[in-house]
Parts: sequence; structure tokens; C-alpha cells
Amino acid sequence: MPTTTDSGRFVAQSHLPPPVTPDAPEPLFTLGSVRYVAVRELTVMPSGEVLLLAHRYVLDEDVPGPCLVRRLPSPATYEERKRLVDEIQLAFRLNHPSIAQVQHLKIHRGAPHVVMECVDGPSLDTLMSAGVARGKPVSEALALFIAAEVADALHYAHTLRGEDNRPLGIVHRDVNPRHVYLGNHGGVKLANFGAAYSLMVGRVRSPANLVRGDVAYASPEYVERQPVSPASDLFSLGVVLVELLTGKHLFDVEDVPTAPDGMSPLQGEPFPSLPLTQMRVLLSRFGPADVESVVKELSPDVKAILHAALRVAPGERFATAADMGEVLRAALTKRHPSYGRQDAQQEIARVIAEGSCLRDMMEFGEAGIYPEGLDAHEIEALSDDED
Repeated sequence: MPTTTDSGRFVAQSHLPPPVTPDAPEPLFTLGSVRYVAVRELTVMPSGEVLLLAHRYVLDEDVPGPCLVRRLPSPATYEERKRLVDEIQLAFRLNHPSIAQVQHLKIHRGAPHVVMECVDGPSLDTLMSAGVARGKPVSEALALFIAAEVADALHYAHTLRGEDNRPLGIVHRDVNPRHVYLGNHGGVKLANFGAAYSLMVGRVRSPANLVRGDVAYASPEYVERQPVSPASDLFSLGVVLVELLTGKHLFDVEDVPTAPDGMSPLQGEPFPSLPLTQMRVLLSRFGPADVESVVKELSPDVKAILHAALRVAPGERFATAADMGEVLRAALTKRHPSYGRQDAQQEIARVIAEGSCLRDMMEFGEAGIYPEGLDAHEIEALSDDED
């Protein structure tokens, strides 16, 4: 994995740099013959992570190419630093059309910067937000199309082998809408394997009581720190698919009872979508009736897929991500036989356009990618394309 450093070590960051804007780009670093310049700050996470849109310039060429740079907070301990390097090393091994490629880790001014492939479109989280804003979720066809593409990416990761031809045992553990990106040409990319489990030799394991990633999409076995498997990711994909199809999250923590006595203490990573303790209580009582109450208005074919993916016992879910992807595509072909990448591209643009009309009423995830939304005449043009 290409990993370089300006000083050879991580250092504490004494202050945050000023926000990057097109009028005030930030020169970053040079890797080989490629110079990187940050041109826009896209997202600032509560954790302190900053997602930057950057341009890379090849030596003696003035034509820039886009990429993304994740500026991460400096790890405080040796274990955290080692875990970060391990995570990036694992992500660098993943090379699949439906996985956003990680290209470099650079320690710049004491802080880790991860150079990533730039997906020229919004996250699935942004698409869902736009659907909420316009009062209607995406079509069944688009939901099945996106889920099938993510299943393909997961099957590749789950079955990846190392140089010694031994399975790496990768489980993503954090499949959620913020980690799925939608390209402007209808492509779907799964990103951020930072919380992934693997059998890669030498990896530093997470503490036994730490639940990583967004627990709002986690499987029952994972939130109780039981052994995880590829089936754990399929449960998460099922939760995402429910939200895509209905516009509502599968779990509601507003009326959750207090945690029962004797529940073992666990520590969640900061800033989850839903609280860890409430999610543990919900999942401890979760069953097919809870799934049916949310998906009862959907078609029988789609309901059957969700019931299979969302079984509490991992062994009762789909055997592999490939099996789930095959069933998703069969349902798509049966119910929407002509739906393809171009249809997905047009629908994604239309949903974002319609939702962006209400952007002043809500916050979208990639404000820097869609700073102004689309205007009325652009929405009309999209509608005309459908005729």
C-alpha cells in the first residue's frame, strides 16, 4: 500500500485549518509525480474527519483530475495508529467496479490523509433525504437495482483471498446509506471499509467491548459482540433496502423500554444515528412480525427478500451475498424487465432535483457536491427525458 509521511510520525493537531473553498484552495502534498490540491470542503463529521474534494495534477500537465481526500483526526495511541494503517491496507486490496477505490495513505502535517476515488454523484443517504424532502421514496426498481449492486460488492469482499490464497474473511460491518455512493452514470459504489473485520495477519483487533460503525444498521449478533459473518452484512443491507423502499427506518427508538438488568456494558463509537443501548433492546426483541409491520404494503416478491435477509439467526438468512444479489436481480427482471443503468441515472437525478427544491428546509449530506441543487428548468428537462 502506498503510504508516505512528511515527518515520519503522527503528531497532535493544534488547530484546524481554515475551510477550503474554490476561492481559497489548499495545496496538500505531492506523491511521486502527482500534486494534490484541495478545492472544496464537502463534509465535516462530528468526529473531526473532513471530506475534501481535491484535484490531482500530473507533473507537467495542467489538466486536473478529481479525487476525494479524507483528512482524519490524528490517532491518540499506538493501537489506534496501527489500526488505522491496517484499515487502509485492507481497503487498498479491494479492487471491484462497485467498490470505491482507496489509493493512498499520506501522513501530512501530522494528520492522516486518505486519497480515494471520486464518485461523481451523491451518497445513498443524500438520495434518501431528497426522497423524504419530496414526500416519496425512490421506485421499487431503483431500490432493487442499488441493493443488487451493493450485494455484488459485498460478495467480492467476502470471498477475497490474500497472497497466500487464504480467505481474508472480510466483513464490512458498517453497510449504511452514508457508505454507498451513486455515480452520475448509474454506477453504485460501496465505500469505507474502516470498520471491517478480517483475518489479515497482523491486524490489531478492536477492543472486545467496542461496537464500531453505525449501529442503526447493525445485525443482532454484532451489537452483542457475537461472531460476525457475511450474513451480518446482509442483515445491514436488508435494513438499508427497507429504508429505500419505504422512506422509513426499520427501527424506532422513541418508545424503547429501558435496558434490562444484567445487560453487559458495551461502548459504541461516537455519533451513531441511533443510540446503542436502545438498538440492543430493540434487536433483542426483534422478529419477523417487526419486519412485516414495516413491509406489509410492498410486493410479495420484495417482502420475501426482506424477510430472508432480516432473520435474527444468521444461518437463516441468504447463504451468500451472491445469493441475495441473484434474488434481487430476479425480482427486478420479473417486475421491471427493462430497468437498467440509464434508468437508474435518470431517476437519481430526478429525485435529487425534486428534493433539492426544498434544500432550505433540510440539510443534505453532500452540500459541497450539490451546493445549489437544480433549477426548475432542469427539473422540467429531466421530466421531458422520461416522456
